[in-house]
Amino acid sequence: MVDAAARSPGDKVYADAASALADLVADGQTLAVGGFGLCGIPEALIAALRDSGVKGLTAISNNAGVDGFGLGQLLETRQISKMISSYVGENKEFERQFLAGELELEFNPQGTLAERLRAGGAGIPAFFTATGYGTVVAEGKETREFNGKHYVMETGLVADLSLVKAWKADRSGNLVFRKTARNFNPACAMAGRVCVAEVEELVDTGAIDPDHVHLPGIYVDRIVVNASPEKRIEQRTVREGGK
Repeated sequence: MVDAAARSPGDKVYADAASALADLVADGQTLAVGGFGLCGIPEALIAALRDSGVKGLTAISNNAGVDGFGLGQLLETRQISKMISSYVGENKEFERQFLAGELELEFNPQGTLAERLRAGGAGIPAFFTATGYGTVVAEGKETREFNGKHYVMETGLVADLSLVKAWKADRSGNLVFRKTARNFNPACAMAGRVCVAEVEELVDTGAIDPDHVHLPGIYVDRIVVNASPEKRIEQRTVREGGK
């Protein structure tokens, strides 16, 4: 555990994931968790959240990991009671809990989920989108017509806590993401009232060219270094015969 009194004012770096989350997590919270499939997921932070024992969580995430890894760990321990998600097809335990009525699901088209997070982070309470109109996605939601086209009203998403994964950070919390890890992580970070970032590399403030910063440090409250994440492949595909 990190002695908070021993860190300098403004220091965002914590010794490990458990100490970074210790005074932040509680039962019944809403969490925004970054990642795209198994790319760019905050592995160490999810494991620390599991070990904390908090329950009754609502998790906003593009997907729910896979069985036994990522958010799948929190499904196995029954710590998640509701998912606000887009793609959930790789998790058998998710499927089992949902079909058994043990897990609540608020399903979103992928672009709608991304925009709901972006809107929440930008302080936009709601927006209209044509996506989902005339389908079960629109059931119970306000619809309106603009210029002869029908739209569904979707609300912005705000989380009590965001857990995100970046490739590199400086000590001020400026983040750089790699490839598809950038799809949902920045939006999740912005949508959280408090954001904890797990990174592979930590450099001094000023070492990252400002033009290369993907997410400004103003959105990041705490940093944890995990230099050797597992980085599982969700579906390994190979070709036969070297063709």
